[in-house]
Amino acid sequence: MKKIEAIIRRTKFEEVKEALFNADINWFSYSEVKAIGQDRQDRIYRGVMYSTDIISRIELTIICRDQFVQPAVDAILKSAHTGEVGDGRIFVSTIDDTWSIRTGEHGDSVIADKK
Repeated sequence: MKKIEAIIRRTKFEEVKEALFNADINWFSYSEVKAIGQDRQDRIYRGVMYSTDIISRIELTIICRDQFVQPAVDAILKSAHTGEVGDGRIFVSTIDDTWSIRTGEHGDSVIADKK
């Protein structure tokens, strides 16, 4: 099992969500996060100076079987790409085990398709 964490632009969330569904990733969690980017400069908008240090992004968390990792990563890469600085990052790590709180079962079967 793997854990995929992706930080993407808020404006690309709907495209990424649809691409993941098309790649048979039917469950993931997401949250709004703040990040510090590479572009650190002050900007003036309507006479008020503000900093571009902090940027709003969406963080996706996907737990999946190993065979779904590459399709999920490919879906995120393709749908979140704009070619501009700040497109985001994808991190993949190993999950040792998982448990279902409802049934108490654990292991790979917890994330199996229940169709």
